Amino acid sequence: MKVVSTNKAPQAIGPYSQAMVANGMVFTSGQIALSPDGEIVCDDVVGQCEQVLKNLSEVLKEAGADLSSVIKTTIFLSDMDDFKAVNEVYAKYFSDHKPARSTVAVKTLPLNVKVEIDCIAMVLEK
Repeated sequence: MKVVSTNKAPQAIGPYSQAMVANGMVFTSGQIALSPDGEIVCDDVVGQCEQVLKNLSEVLKEAGADLSSVIKTTIFLSDMDDFKAVNEVYAKYFSDHKPARSTVAVKTLPLNVKVEIDCIAMVLEK
């Protein structure tokens, strides 16, 4: 197993890694709308979702993967009324490649953000 860590995405806010690589697979921790320096980027769900997907992209890159190698995502929303707006942002990042996905509403998310996303991907062949 390999621990993945990059300073191009926010550091973990708890006792966990940004991602782990095992047997050619990348398992990311949930990313929220923090800038790489740990500040919440904005209050609206569109801007937060953009930052979350940028963070995921950076973590995947460090792990030797990218969004095109994502197999499954899980989206956590603090308000299911944000589903449509999140889908619009998500579709920009996953236009042709559409991984399997689950979306769930939760009572609250870390730091009271509106969206969190994690994923499972394959390490790209070199």
